Amino acid sequence: MIPRASISVLERLAKQFPAVLILGSRQCGKTTLVKTAVGGRYFDLELGSSRQVFEGDPELALRRLPEPLVFDEAQLLPALFPVLRGLIDEKRDKSGRFYLLGSVSPELVKGISESLAGRVGVLDLTPFLYGEVREVVPEPLDHLWVRGGYPEAFLAPDTVSWRFMFDNYFRTFVERDVARSGLAFTPQEMRRLMTMLAHLHGGLLNASDLGRSMGISYHTVQKAIDILEGHFLVRRLLPYHANIGKRLVKAPKVFLRDSGLLHYLLGIDSSETLFSSPARGRSWEGFVIEQVIAAEALNRGGSQFYFYRTGTGVEIDLVIDRGQKRIGIEVKCAASVSAADTQGLRQGLADGIIHEGIVIYSGSTTFPLSEAITAVPAKEALALSGIPEIRSVP
Repeated sequence: MIPRASISVLERLAKQFPAVLILGSRQCGKTTLVKTAVGGRYFDLELGSSRQVFEGDPELALRRLPEPLVFDEAQLLPALFPVLRGLIDEKRDKSGRFYLLGSVSPELVKGISESLAGRVGVLDLTPFLYGEVREVVPEPLDHLWVRGGYPEAFLAPDTVSWRFMFDNYFRTFVERDVARSGLAFTPQEMRRLMTMLAHLHGGLLNASDLGRSMGISYHTVQKAIDILEGHFLVRRLLPYHANIGKRLVKAPKVFLRDSGLLHYLLGIDSSETLFSSPARGRSWEGFVIEQVIAAEALNRGGSQFYFYRTGTGVEIDLVIDRGQKRIGIEVKCAASVSAADTQGLRQGLADGIIHEGIVIYSGSTTFPLSEAITAVPAKEALALSGIPEIRSVP
């Protein structure tokens, strides 16, 4: 098994809170993580045999079962939440008792906020990060970029197995999760929407245009994207707004969060097809942004993430807002970088949008491009330590 960087975060939360909520997309490794780090009695609430244990008298069942207890797909049995609250309050000083796993963020968060507020720690688990797999396969960065971070896809023995994994992943998502959401989409319509989003990857989201292309309403598109985002498949990256007297872009950017899913939908199944694809640059940008955000979240909870673009096209791919400090990230799919690649970062510094800039590129050397802008190789920037401190705020 590949050790997950999130284990240390999970252990810390388990020492602090009576309950821990682990959120993440299907098959990203939630069950393996909690079984490895915690053990305990495991219940998969998608199975009738597990649900029936708690459907009659959940309080009686919970009192009789030895702790810790793990509930997978916990959103499927919301009646558990108020009972857990009562049991937790009886022994408020006892931590690491209950572990709730879920692949539907809005439903779980709503239940938690209503019943377990202040009693639960939250861990967002992503597919594999580069720092977790860099000793696993040859050329791990390219392998992770092409295959994506879902364990079964990353470790697939060949391209056919990789494609088969995503065929089944997509079928499970549409037939199970979309059906439960109440969205009246056929499998063909959902695949079409996701393929359109794959072609839009890294671009500005215009739900009206997508709706017209599919012959459905703007509101239906928005609801579908809400569902995709809630299942951790899509990210809407919001624009950073500042009162600087310039016309700024207000629409969010849209990304498919896993590069393997993106490539599956675009028909890219190898390094050769990826490197010759016109989608290569946008794919690399999204891959790096997701890796940076995940590593930042592991190391510095509370950071916020945006992009910045003016009406004249000056852009910063990613703005990491750490509160007192903002870092601008420019992503380049190239083995070299020059001062000409830093226009957006230089403008962001001049406007006070960011305090320092980093260009993440495919080369191998860290070097300064100016006093406040540094070029950093992807293999260093995507390490588990996260974005390095390059320059202190004056």
